[in-house]
Amino acid sequence: MSETSVPEPLAAGPLTPEGSTPWPLTPEPSSPESSTPEPLTPQHASPESSTPSTAPRICPLCEATCGLTLTLDAGRVTAARGDRDDIFSRGFICPKGAAFPEVDADPDRLTGPLLRENGVLRDATWDEAFDLIAARVRPLIEEHGPQAVGIVLGNPNVHTVAGALYPPLLIGAVGTRNLFTASTLDQMPKHVSSGLLFGDAFAVPVPDLDRTDHLLMLGANPLDSNGSLCTAPDFPGRLKALRRRGGTLTVVDPRRTRTARLADRHLAIRPGADALFLAALVHTLFAEGLTDLGALEAHTAAGGVEEVREAIREFTPEAVAAACDLDAEAIRATARELAAAPTAAVYGRMGASTVAYGTLGNWLVDVLNILTGNLDRPGGALFPLSATTPAPRPAGPGKGFALGRWASRVSGHPEAKGELPLAALAEEIDTPGEGRIRAVVTVAANPVLSAPDGRRLDAALESLDFMVAVDPYLNETSRHADVVLPPPPPSQSAHFDFAFNQFAVRNQVRYTPAAVPLAPGRMDECEIHARLILAVSGMHGAPPSAVDDLAIDTTLAKAVAQEHSPLYGADPKAVAAGLTGATGPERRLDLMLRLGAYARSHGLTLDALRAAPHGIDLGPLAPRLPGLLKTRSGRIELLPAPIAADLPRLRAALGSVPDPGTLQLVGRRHLRSNNSWLHNIPALTGGSNRCTLQVHPADAARLGLTAGEAARIKGEGGEIEAEVEVTDSVRPGVVSLPHGWGHDRPGTRLGVAAGRPGVNVNQLLDGSRLDPLSGTAVLNGFPVHVGPVGSPGA
Repeated sequence: MSETSVPEPLAAGPLTPEGSTPWPLTPEPSSPESSTPEPLTPQHASPESSTPSTAPRICPLCEATCGLTLTLDAGRVTAARGDRDDIFSRGFICPKGAAFPEVDADPDRLTGPLLRENGVLRDATWDEAFDLIAARVRPLIEEHGPQAVGIVLGNPNVHTVAGALYPPLLIGAVGTRNLFTASTLDQMPKHVSSGLLFGDAFAVPVPDLDRTDHLLMLGANPLDSNGSLCTAPDFPGRLKALRRRGGTLTVVDPRRTRTARLADRHLAIRPGADALFLAALVHTLFAEGLTDLGALEAHTAAGGVEEVREAIREFTPEAVAAACDLDAEAIRATARELAAAPTAAVYGRMGASTVAYGTLGNWLVDVLNILTGNLDRPGGALFPLSATTPAPRPAGPGKGFALGRWASRVSGHPEAKGELPLAALAEEIDTPGEGRIRAVVTVAANPVLSAPDGRRLDAALESLDFMVAVDPYLNETSRHADVVLPPPPPSQSAHFDFAFNQFAVRNQVRYTPAAVPLAPGRMDECEIHARLILAVSGMHGAPPSAVDDLAIDTTLAKAVAQEHSPLYGADPKAVAAGLTGATGPERRLDLMLRLGAYARSHGLTLDALRAAPHGIDLGPLAPRLPGLLKTRSGRIELLPAPIAADLPRLRAALGSVPDPGTLQLVGRRHLRSNNSWLHNIPALTGGSNRCTLQVHPADAARLGLTAGEAARIKGEGGEIEAEVEVTDSVRPGVVSLPHGWGHDRPGTRLGVAAGRPGVNVNQLLDGSRLDPLSGTAVLNGFPVHVGPVGSPGA
């Protein structure tokens, strides 16, 4: 997810609009039987062993979640290959997975806590670190209130067990509404549109890649990204299989990406115009009588189809052609092919999400899937059912989804899914007044590089009263922390994909325990999170197991009272006593499986997963409507009020074209990179993985740009210089610069990355460009001025 939000599994209580999970709660004293035992030493290898062995491990380096086979020698990972027995990935591996040993053994990984003393970070003990957190954070909350603390969750959170299980408890312990995550730099528009359409922000349909006849893809390049919000090992192979079976792939992207080169048709749209293009497709379906909801008609709120027809009436192919820079007949042909296909799916990602009309575009993706009858049917777009999704409740009206339950202090940005725009973090810190953020906790986050205007955020973080960073590196953000808490390398942690199984193209479940034991002085990542929660909640000194016990007890108290629960009517103490697992997180996972959607049909438990080290196949995606709908009507709300209220903004863009004196900038992905994570790994740097400004030859000639020389790029947030790469893979009028670079700040410990720092593309933005419904920063399709270094026009 790069792209992802943290789900709320086993929260210690509902995260209310006030973020006020009851806390601190004093748990009953733990008995020896109920306390969390010490983690068991993995059986695969030990530091003393000199005989190489192997262990399975799910790769945590992107959303594809491929199975790996690690070679272990003397407690180290020496090699990684694709796990041919993995029930999901079947041996597929990409360069990131092959580099797992280097990622695991990166010498710049921190091996113990750091603590700031007299302005300098020094090595510290774990006790010193948590003592200082307890001494500083809780008194600050008591003096200034919980809104004085901001919590920032980065993308890697959803790639770990700890990042899925503990942040909801941390938010509840602090009681703050000031939650900022990478979602508002990525996929929040999809969550918002799903919430409005289906009543559940996590009800995200994914294309049924293995059975579809026609795939229309916008703003996605899975041959380089491995896919996003569509967990699919070997995404490239699945697209090739689509074409081999006679299917059609259409890619809409301003760049001729590797994915676009594979397609039957590539439409080089102008950046940011995806919503206009999609609206014209919808218009064509209505105008030519091509709509056919099929079974979906019974699940769609009355009047919704006609409301959409009227709302889209002005978005004819001719009306949008100039703004999209596409031929009107090409737009009509795309709509006709979509409607004529036996099965089809429309799928949009980053390029169609981090733009000015991101939520409208994501809404239109699913409107197209609905109007063609392809939502919730095999070969179309289906809703995955993960093993830890709670057992389905009876179909019927739900609580619905609401936006703007509170707003940010300075600019009044409305919350979305309990989060505020990450682009607003700096102003919430550096703007004086009551309620300003005085302390920040970051977890696997580097917003100085990933959010707009990193220079302002850099200065804002330096002004904080206190900062805690849970991070394996001293990077551009964590260098400001007063305490740094580094988790161990991935080989020393168990793995379960709580988040990505919710977006998988096939229902399956896999669990891999830690491949090697914790190194001396290391602390398990889940224990780090549990102790952090205790330190900020006023329970410092309680055993870390208290956090997991509280989560289990609270969850069970609700579950045994719900008639649709697999544990309805059970004795909660007896269930808790029967949970298996050597650690608190394992016991929580065991409980989630016992409460999950496959508890009755498959009897899933942690023991069952341990007995199947390569995973358990749960079958192809299947229709789930109407059961998953949680709207107040219990039906699909095809034209929700917030969407209708935002459509005039899209109408105003009809016929608009960019200022001819500017170029439109877009980002790009690389197979050997993932945001700012992996630039410190030698095996993943160099070659074509470079921070260059890609420019079309015609634009380069017009602007006097020369390949290999520097260009100056100016935007609303500042200016940067980057090496020019002249290529016809970008359309005229567009330049491309990758995201996640800019490793040139002092005080970091990233030796390899600092040697090839690149530039921070997000410094071109000042944070003012946001999709209003989701609060997502516009990171693609914004205007810049470009010229040779030293030219007056640049």
